[in-house]
Amino acid sequence: MHNKLIESMKSVIVGKEAVLERILTALLAEGHVLIEDVPGVGKTTAAKALAKSMDLSFSRIQFTPDLLPSDILGVSVYRRDTYAFEFRKGPVFSQIVLADEINRASPKTQSSLLEVMEEHQVTMDGKTFAFQGPFMVVATQNPIEYEGTFPLPEAQLDRFLMKIKIGYPERKDEMNIVGRMGTRSDMDKLEAVATEADVMEMQAQVRQVHADESIGAYIVDIVRKTRESDEVLLGCSPRAAVGLLAAAKAHAYIHNRRYVLPEDVKSLASDVLAHRIIIKPEVSYTGRRGRDIVEDILSITGIPKVTGYDE
Repeated sequence: MHNKLIESMKSVIVGKEAVLERILTALLAEGHVLIEDVPGVGKTTAAKALAKSMDLSFSRIQFTPDLLPSDILGVSVYRRDTYAFEFRKGPVFSQIVLADEINRASPKTQSSLLEVMEEHQVTMDGKTFAFQGPFMVVATQNPIEYEGTFPLPEAQLDRFLMKIKIGYPERKDEMNIVGRMGTRSDMDKLEAVATEADVMEMQAQVRQVHADESIGAYIVDIVRKTRESDEVLLGCSPRAAVGLLAAAKAHAYIHNRRYVLPEDVKSLASDVLAHRIIIKPEVSYTGRRGRDIVEDILSITGIPKVTGYDE
């Protein structure tokens, strides 16, 4: 089923199979994705293609400085016919939510997503509205436009399972895109290849993927080293370790395995951990980034020997 989903999205997003696999990995691991890249490389299209390929509800929220939490979550409206307040749900009540240019909104508005991303519920006026079925936030931000933006706080970044880049396409892929005159007509033709029930079943199967105790120890060692680094002000939280294990299980599942290998962890470690690391200013000035630190940690952390698995 997951192969059909990737093939479906590839019909709209050209030459970015690795990126599509990362987004699907996050969904199956029941996490969220932050995409940081320049405009026009397909961030919005990727989110739409994901929702449409799985027949999931989709909403797009354009984050702006004047956006309010109620514009996202919803608002209580007084009805004169019933003499009572009625809660009208906001656009966050969808299964795939695109938070476009999330860092253009104020920190107060950004923080309105904390509860829904972590607990899949919204609390308004003392009442809790729980989400049913799959739920995923795909947020985007532009790395080169800093004026008029508000950097995401650590608590918000920690809610994202992965932070990824799409990047410019290869020349042959860009020629393909230009020759097709864009992707709008392709999106209109895209048909669902999976239902909501299929997605929930795949998520359940991912949770059943086996991870040896040595894999858990390997992940904990990596995460703890981010806190011990002399280059780091703030390392990764235990939530990061839990997220890396969930992502590794989803990665193994996508590659048709019922068990996790160290390679699953290594391939996802930078995407899951780098954005959670706060580097010391003097280190940042040298050009070092979170990904550099994670890659260095991977190179010095002993890789466990996982044996005894049957295909």
